[in-house]
Amino acid sequence: MSQQHYSTGHRIGQRCVGLLCLAALLAACGGGGGGGAAQPAVNQPPVAQATAPATVAGGSQVTLDGSGSRDVDGSISRYEWRQTQGPAVTLAGSDTASARFTAPQSSADLVLAFSLTVTDNEGASGTASTTVAVTGNALTRWELSGSVLAASSQAVDGDTNDTASLYTANDTPASAQPLANPVTLGGYVNQPGTGAEGRSQVTGDIDDYFRLELLEGQSVTLLVADFEDADADLYLYSEDGEVVDFSVETGEIETVSAPERGSYLVNVSAFVGATNYILAVGSPALPGARVDAELVHGEVIVEFAEGDLLAPGFFHADLAYQMGMQERAGGPGRARLLEILAGQAERQRLGTGAQRADDFRSAPLRERWETLISVKQLRQQADVRHAEPNYRLRPALEPNDNAYGLQWHYPLIGLPAAWDVTVGDPGVIVAVVDTGVLSGHPDLAGQLVPGYDFVRDPAADGNGIDPNPEDPGNRANPGNSRFHGTHVAGTIAARGNNRIGVAGVAWGARVMPLRALDDDGGTSYDVAQSVRFAAGLANDSGTFPATPAAIINLSLSGEGFSEINQSLYRELRERGTIVVASAGNEATSTPAYPAAYDGVIAVSAVDAQRELASYSNRGASIDIAAPGGDGSTDFNGDGYPDGVLSTSGSAEAGRVEFAYTFLNGTSMAAPHVAGVIALMKSINPELNGPQVESLLQSGSLTDDLGATGRDDRYGHGLVNARKAVAAALDSIGEVFAPPAALRASSQSLNFGGTREQLEITLSNGGGGALQVLDISSDAPWLSVSALAVDASGLGRYRLQVDRDGLTDGLYAANVSARSSANSLQIRALLSVGDAAVADVGVVYIIVYDPALDAAVAQSVARAEAGRYAFRFRDLAAGNYQLFAGTDADNDLFICDAGEACGAWLTTDEPGLIVLDRNRDAIDFPVEHFISLPSGPDASAGNPDPQRGLGRMR
Repeated sequence: MSQQHYSTGHRIGQRCVGLLCLAALLAACGGGGGGGAAQPAVNQPPVAQATAPATVAGGSQVTLDGSGSRDVDGSISRYEWRQTQGPAVTLAGSDTASARFTAPQSSADLVLAFSLTVTDNEGASGTASTTVAVTGNALTRWELSGSVLAASSQAVDGDTNDTASLYTANDTPASAQPLANPVTLGGYVNQPGTGAEGRSQVTGDIDDYFRLELLEGQSVTLLVADFEDADADLYLYSEDGEVVDFSVETGEIETVSAPERGSYLVNVSAFVGATNYILAVGSPALPGARVDAELVHGEVIVEFAEGDLLAPGFFHADLAYQMGMQERAGGPGRARLLEILAGQAERQRLGTGAQRADDFRSAPLRERWETLISVKQLRQQADVRHAEPNYRLRPALEPNDNAYGLQWHYPLIGLPAAWDVTVGDPGVIVAVVDTGVLSGHPDLAGQLVPGYDFVRDPAADGNGIDPNPEDPGNRANPGNSRFHGTHVAGTIAARGNNRIGVAGVAWGARVMPLRALDDDGGTSYDVAQSVRFAAGLANDSGTFPATPAAIINLSLSGEGFSEINQSLYRELRERGTIVVASAGNEATSTPAYPAAYDGVIAVSAVDAQRELASYSNRGASIDIAAPGGDGSTDFNGDGYPDGVLSTSGSAEAGRVEFAYTFLNGTSMAAPHVAGVIALMKSINPELNGPQVESLLQSGSLTDDLGATGRDDRYGHGLVNARKAVAAALDSIGEVFAPPAALRASSQSLNFGGTREQLEITLSNGGGGALQVLDISSDAPWLSVSALAVDASGLGRYRLQVDRDGLTDGLYAANVSARSSANSLQIRALLSVGDAAVADVGVVYIIVYDPALDAAVAQSVARAEAGRYAFRFRDLAAGNYQLFAGTDADNDLFICDAGEACGAWLTTDEPGLIVLDRNRDAIDFPVEHFISLPSGPDASAGNPDPQRGLGRMR
């Protein structure tokens, strides 16, 4: 069977168009004749055609192509490839039009011969043959070179535990490391004697200090990678050394905010153990981030572990006194209320923290800190079961979907205006054919309908096909689990307005999870069975869904053209089922399947500037574009790479932790389109594939990008949810007429330290007429000019910066756009100086051989102007993947949580490099791996993981 991978697609292939197909059939029948009784036609046998490359190098991938085979009076029902000469090879897809194999390695030239037998629908057959010459190459060696690219919005802690990294101490305020703003930084802290062997394992690296400029209200967020075994805190100091904010939680996230614009010191401090961390500057609040609940200063609620002592109460009272506290209420077998004794805190409880206490000049802030530190100290005691603050309870309103602010990709496609009409209907079901789903994720609770697991290989999850589509992760290496299907499902229908995490495009709709892939891919047969189940067709499960899916999302690719599957997708189109697939991440115009099949909507990917993503496929088969993300940029300045944020999980602590992750790829673009179509189907359930295709071709569902009309990069344009909803309403005779509203494609723009220009698009997010009256900047260093606007002033605008005459520092400006309906502001950030250095630390580049499941070569590189150059010499011919990452904790695994990670072409879909010649200019980005938590108790059982990707010593 063909091997499926994540993301890809577009359509080409042999197919009839209009009356041409009918004309060809008539011509094949011949002409003339007349009179007399009709005689039965004699079946003509099919004509086999077999082609292959004439010469290949040993170790390379070879495709045998039989797609030119034909049957003039029927159809081909079966393909059969056989090897007839040469050393035996393993033929993949021997029962499809295109079979594949890996050429054997040999010191001598070889000739391989193959035959193809095709059988038609009446049992007649035809045969053809082809040969492939394999050049002797046992001694042939090749070079592989290129660069790993880091963005200027990324930085690295100067004193990680990695002994290969450059060392710049930042342990004191005087040695604070300068940072740009916005920035994503990867770092490491540890208490003495904890963590992996390395630079700071013995002496410790308790504190990291950073100096930066913050705007009023900007936040700094600390993501503690190893929070289950370690604890780190976050402090914000004014320039004169006063603590102005702090966060001393014990979970995964710590957040502080600047009370006003100014220069600050940020301190990351190890409280217990050793941990990698991510420091994000410029971000809004995140899921699980600290909320300053009101508490009673100086009081702690404790539940002791009651023992068999004669006087356990005395024992506990003595322990409390030793820590500077005294019991005030409670008793044995229940919680006790402790009070912090005045004057005892510094001497008996805080220890070395007494000096930190002197940094607080606000008495209430210091009292709050002392109370919370007391809680943390108590939690370290063996005799304490639980310790908590004594909170004051008052009525309060919590915000919805607290990571929605990081989903930049939704305003880009006009979703807020579409949600004014519909958020989706539970009767609309979107099937996600992927790796399965983490059904227990809190943002997917209630959003799923029963699905199925069609992965036949029992090694993938232990039991073959069954009714359980749960994603087991990577069974061989749990730490490398992707939970790809969970991410895709969340983009379509993660629950909205539930006050946690993210929202899906159509959160009122439902997802049918169908497992056809594991983390290593899957087969075209298993995918086809999943598609058949979703559509309510006969399939290997012998069962049918209660309600077939209206839409099927395929964020996968990798099969060769298949007549069988082409017929399946045409049948689905005729039945009204809408199939959406990702165009692929190979940066090529070569058609990729299943997205390239006729009857499938193929989706390319754009970044936050509405430009085609560097990895995205393009070509004649592209139908539509949607946000796929680009982790090498931070165009909106929120302190996080511009990936697509959605539901996910990680297996970093012996079990699956439900989380939210940023991923890039056309896999992420496709579910945006599937979700928008689900909104349309929620309005008009009768809309079918041909109708949606007609609306797409008319421009009713998109904003035109690139060349006017359809083009090979964006298809018919960028999906526009508001226009799509309006088209669905129009199809049932209703009008979408909300008030006119000026909207911008982004509410913030980040020029960083190097960018000279960025773009925004102004659009009418409502109905009726709207006129842009003016658009201007309030800063002399920022100018605005029209690029492509219509008579009403709507369209694309360029924002240009001029750094001449600006001193080093952080600059902020507002771009004001005023219309006849409303006004809005876009914030622009600019940094000047040498703090914005593209550097994620020492990067290890690994050449990985999938056939051996092992790294075969490694290069160690440091940044030069954001580029990590690598060159591997003397590599044997073969098929390889390239990975890159940092190892801040020096545990000999790259790509751990809190470390940078990259893969050619994307980490979502690592590409396969066929090394049959010298390959250069193999460039790909590296970015900090970020996983946001879903909540304090969101976890599920899972085997012990092996974390990250191992590197060589």
